[in-house]
Amino acid sequence: MTATLLLTRHGQTIWHAENRYAGITDVPLTETGHVQAQSLAHWIYTHPVDAIWTSPLSRAVETAQPACRALALTLHQDHDLRECDFGVVEGRTLAEFEAENPHAAQAFREDPVNNPFPGAEDPRAAAARGAIALRRIATAHQGERVLVVAHNTLLRLVLCSLLKIPAQNYRRVLPRLRNTAITEVRMNSEGATALMSLNVPCE
Repeated sequence: MTATLLLTRHGQTIWHAENRYAGITDVPLTETGHVQAQSLAHWIYTHPVDAIWTSPLSRAVETAQPACRALALTLHQDHDLRECDFGVVEGRTLAEFEAENPHAAQAFREDPVNNPFPGAEDPRAAAARGAIALRRIATAHQGERVLVVAHNTLLRLVLCSLLKIPAQNYRRVLPRLRNTAITEVRMNSEGATALMSLNVPCE
């Protein structure tokens, strides 16, 4: 038995529109983000799921709520699906950080896992907790389809972990997950994972 997990990044926020790092900071959706959430709900209505799980951050919850209403499902949250803590770069752009600390910015670009931002969560730890969360969800929903609403960096790190891609390559191999685009994976009870589609718009 396998579980089908439909992974998606939450809708747009003000910080993401400005390319600012929003990790553990609870930044609300923009109007565009709410429109994206409605588009996701319309897509989910025609491609139904059995359960919906989200990060506890409001931008993920707000993105998932229209889909929950469309299918009359209860929203489930998992704390381990939260975004990475980006330390000193929370609320800032990479360019702003680079102007202050060019050597650290360059080191991050070359290897973001071994050279994370000062004060940031260890990317390997974030990947591990996110992968555990997805395995937990898959185990609870064997034979079912599940929508999982989470975050750009966390999901990219987790995908690399599950698909055996070196973590330090996550920014190169997976440059960006689009807001509310669907990435489909299938996971069996042992945690073996197959990638079925990546970054497919739901419009």
